[in-house]
Amino acid sequence: MWWFQQGLSFLPVALVVWSAASFVFSYITAIVLHHVDPLVPYISDTGTTPPERCLFGIMLNISAFLGMATMYVRYKQVHALNPERSRILRLNKIGLTLGLMSCFGLCIIANFQKCILYYIHVVGACLTFGVGAIYMLVQTILSYLMQPELHSKDIFWIRLTVSLWCWSSIVSMFVSSVVLYSGLYGTNLVQKLHWDPQEEGYTAHIISTVSEWSLAFSFLSFFLTYIRDFQKISLRAAVSLHGQTLHNVPPSFVTEEQALLVAGSI
Repeated sequence: MWWFQQGLSFLPVALVVWSAASFVFSYITAIVLHHVDPLVPYISDTGTTPPERCLFGIMLNISAFLGMATMYVRYKQVHALNPERSRILRLNKIGLTLGLMSCFGLCIIANFQKCILYYIHVVGACLTFGVGAIYMLVQTILSYLMQPELHSKDIFWIRLTVSLWCWSSIVSMFVSSVVLYSGLYGTNLVQKLHWDPQEEGYTAHIISTVSEWSLAFSFLSFFLTYIRDFQKISLRAAVSLHGQTLHNVPPSFVTEEQALLVAGSI
């Protein structure tokens, strides 16, 4: 059995590989069609013009669903390992909520392009990476609280390092973007897809774009730390029939509390 076939480790692997591919494929398409400059454009710029916009949108939507599945499995795993530790259970619920909000933001990014509905796109980016960074922080705290009984200290330090990488990218992108869009270098820069290195504001633009790519890959890298944990978990579906036919609802189904038709368990 290959390492990615053990347990549910394929989930974070699929999330990272598919999401990275969505960035890379849309970037290559945009470069080949000369829609953006080759040197580090904004990720959103590579998904603005058709046909890469269509590819970017559908692939990120799938990434959002993979992210929801991964975060839910992580939630169930932490819950199962700490059934009586109220502090961890409370943080675990907060983490799941933040994670689902981040995935919803990714759907917004996928379907509301930067050059068309800029402010909605920015809201999606804040949900995805801003709330997502808080999700990473919560999971890092959980890793701290769960070590060394449930896993080694190494995974905590790795997640802490990736979280610091993510937060530093956010700060760098925020500062450079504020400088870039402050009005010192012209207006309507949101619609600008091609930059001349001799232009004013080019340095701030490059810092901003590099920070965005760094932020995206720090976010994806965090989920790679789930692979080892997910190798030790599996899901199964249990089917419970409430009758021998599907014509009528048995009276006991109405009067008695019974299990769902399909129940998932860890």
